[in-house]
Amino acid sequence: MSTDFDRKKLKLKSLAERVSKVDSSLLLRNPRNKDTVEFLRSLPDILAVKDMKKLARAVIEAKSAEASRIFMYGGHVIKCGLGPLLVKWLKNGTINCLATNGAGTIHDIEMALFGETSEDVESGIKDGSFGMWQETGEIYSEAINTAYRNNLGLGEALGNEIIKRKGNIAISPLATACEAGAPVTVHPALGGDIIHPYPVISWEKLARAAEKDFDLLGERVASLTSGVVINAGSAVIMPEVFLKLLTSAINLGREISDITAASFDMIRQYRPLNNVVFRPTRALGGKQIIITGHHELMLPLLDVFLEAEEGGNV
Repeated sequence: MSTDFDRKKLKLKSLAERVSKVDSSLLLRNPRNKDTVEFLRSLPDILAVKDMKKLARAVIEAKSAEASRIFMYGGHVIKCGLGPLLVKWLKNGTINCLATNGAGTIHDIEMALFGETSEDVESGIKDGSFGMWQETGEIYSEAINTAYRNNLGLGEALGNEIIKRKGNIAISPLATACEAGAPVTVHPALGGDIIHPYPVISWEKLARAAEKDFDLLGERVASLTSGVVINAGSAVIMPEVFLKLLTSAINLGREISDITAASFDMIRQYRPLNNVVFRPTRALGGKQIIITGHHELMLPLLDVFLEAEEGGNV
């Protein structure tokens, strides 16, 4: 049966031709001043402020206990300039495991290696150029081929590819995790990312690397007692992956309890609330944290609370 849908004939363009909406000038800086503690103390100790304090305290306690501190995130967290924040949290031990979807890795790669990311989707749809970027596909393909040859997970392979190509590690959570020896796992939905239509991408190799990351994240979920899991900006993939791994760990005999589970998102959505926050803590015991607002505001604010909590100033 003949078909006109032959992906080998896709016309890819160079990133040099693309106008991106995010560049390095929009990345998070880390200003601090003497008024920060007084600012926190001036906040009304109710609702989200109390939740921020509770979460910061739980993270510091989990860090002291060497329990899992898992940060799951979607692509928007990187796209809105927060890669440097995740780098900071990896380096200072705030988190000891990263987990993301395919979009989170694509924005990471493009920022670290090209200094910009986030195309204009609507204009790209008009001429069929949306997502059709040669360099992104080539880099991803090389990473999954390396993962296949060396039996690596997708996150490790992508992080190492950024390092090998001398990318900006200071803004790349993928590369920083590899340098620090921290688990970084990737959980793509086949067909859902811009690189999946590219003929250079092997779905078989991609799936094998993703399966390895599934098991790697499962090991960290199995050690979640008295630990913390935060989901930021992944509406479907990461909440679904997390719930499957949590029940698998329990099925395999792990006793898990006293979880602090937090959801950061711009709107309250079904799967992050139920699969990450409500169902696990109701079944296994723990604390529920829900912070609603823009990531570029709420996650840096959490960082302020974390620093104050660690310094005994909250």
